[in-house]
This record gives sequence, structure tokens and C-alpha cells, in this order.
Amino acid sequence: MTESVVTFKKVIEVSLLLFWILLAVAAVSLLCGPAETGLLADIREGLRSGRFPVLTLKPEDVTILFSLRLPRILFAGLVGASLSVAGVIFQALLRNPLADPYILGISGGSALGAIIGICTGLGSLPLGVPLPAFLGAAVTVFLVLAAGGPERGFSSGTMLLAGVIVNAFFSALIMLALALSSSTDLQKITFWLMGNLSLAGYSEILLTGLILLAGFSVATLHARSINLMTLGEETALHLGVNLGRARILLLISGSLLTAVAVAFSGTVGFVGLIIPHLMRMLLGADHRLLLPASLLVGASFLIAADTLARSVIPDMELPVGVVTALCGSPYFLYLLRKGRFSSWSF
Repeated sequence: MTESVVTFKKVIEVSLLLFWILLAVAAVSLLCGPAETGLLADIREGLRSGRFPVLTLKPEDVTILFSLRLPRILFAGLVGASLSVAGVIFQALLRNPLADPYILGISGGSALGAIIGICTGLGSLPLGVPLPAFLGAAVTVFLVLAAGGPERGFSSGTMLLAGVIVNAFFSALIMLALALSSSTDLQKITFWLMGNLSLAGYSEILLTGLILLAGFSVATLHARSINLMTLGEETALHLGVNLGRARILLLISGSLLTAVAVAFSGTVGFVGLIIPHLMRMLLGADHRLLLPASLLVGASFLIAADTLARSVIPDMELPVGVVTALCGSPYFLYLLRKGRFSSWSF
């Protein structure tokens, strides 16, 4: 009983600390961008004078801060959180430290669906690109489940191999589509494939937020089962875990989180791979703590990455996927060099 109370207390304390860090990152992101606002000038003047700044908001400042930057910050946070939670789920289900939200081929299915939407002119319609991207991800999940589903005992090896094969097939179709695309479509496709958060709207924010809430709730309710599953199937079965039911619910939750994130933002790599692994190294392998920590840190990381993407080069915006890759690749290589993956355990 004491252990449970202490664990719950630690979860609350760590989550509150990470939540305040998330708010700080979001506040800095709100003030940063290619267009300087009067609010930032007021804060600078206050720091210079050593007095509390008198904040004034002009109409153009309100537009920049609350119509352009705030929706993008909210959306980046939700996408980062979704990919991180999905990463925790897939790394636990597949018992593989290299598993990330795209490991089952979901990125390939989403990318192919988005390219079909762009090339057929659906991009001019509401949800013209995200909807085909989501359907492509759904088809991928169906194929992977058909390959490693109940008849094969939800074998992680079979599902992993099926995901790799499906992703390779979709990648070939993507290359074909790129070769046949016009120059205009090619630019749109390339930018989408590298990750793009610039088209965030409140409808996308609402849908992504609802899916994140549902997926995170399912994962949190199964946190104890995940802990037991990572110890081995026999241990989990002996302790009363319904492996088939837990796996299917978690797999659908992780896939849905990834599909929605990819459908609206493109392929943003490394978030779902590095953040769960980093949190596991710092906080341990108890998923009751790992899930909320990964959610909050993933949100902070992608908000910071997107701020760099739109601020680092004047009059130019980098795809956020480029920034996450530049941040994640060195860390990934560091882990490989230190042998952390080879000795990694839950």
C-alpha cells in the first residue's frame, strides 16, 4: 500500500514539474518568431529598466499571437504528445528499444494517402489531404493486424516484419508517385513528407486532442498490464493479464494516435523514438510514470523544435521534421555508441 501511495505521489510531482516546463516552453514559443511583436519589445524594455513591464497589445499583435502562433503551439504540443505516447506503447508491445510510432509502416500508409490527395487535387478541399492520409494509415494497421493478429497470437515479431514489408511496398509506390508528379505537386509532397505544422487550425487541434485523450486514457488504464507484459508473456498470464485484449486495445490506440498525428502534420521523425527512451533512462520503466512524462516532454520537445523551424532562418521556414532529425540523430548515435540499446531493458 505504501509503495502505491508513494508511486502516485511521484507521478503527480513529476507531472506537475514537467507541466510547468511545458508552459514555459509554450510561453517562449509564443514570443518567438520572424515577426517581432510589441509584447516582446515591452518585456525587453522591462528587463532593461529592472521594472515590471507595462504590456500593451496592438491589433496586429493579437492576430500574430493568438490567430497564428497559439494554434500552432497547441497543435505542435498535441502532435508531440501523441507521437511520444504512441512510442511508449509500441516499444512496450514489441519489446524493442528501436520501435517508434512508424515501425509498423503507418508512416508509409499515411504518406501514400496524402500523396494521393495532393495529386488528385483534393488538397483544395477541407481535410482533402489529412483524410486520405488517415485512411492510408488505417489500411496499414488492418494489414499488419491481419498478418499478426489473433490467429498468430499477436506475435510482435510477425507484426514487426509485416510493418517493415508494408512500409517498403508503400515506399516504392511513393517513389513512383514522386516520379510521375508535376513540379508543383512535387514541392507540396516533399514539404509534407518532411513534416509541416503550418496548416494547424482549431478543428485539427480539437480532433487531435480528443484522439490523444482517448489513446492516453486507454494506455494509462493498462499501465499495470504493460508493466507485466514487459516482464514476459508467461508472467503476465499468471498474474491475470488478458494478453489478447490488452494488445489489441493498445495496438489500436497507438496506431490511431500515430495516424492522426501523421495525417495532419506529415512525417515528424524521432519524437516517438527518443523521448520515451530518454524518459525511461531518467525515470525508470514504470509505465504509470513513463506515460504522462513522455506525453509532457514530447509536447515540449516538438513545440521547441517547431519554434526553431520557424525562427532560425529569417524569411524562411524549415520543415519541423528536419529539426527533429537534426536533434534526434546525434542522440540516437550516442546511445548506439554507448551500447544503451544493446543492454536496454524495461
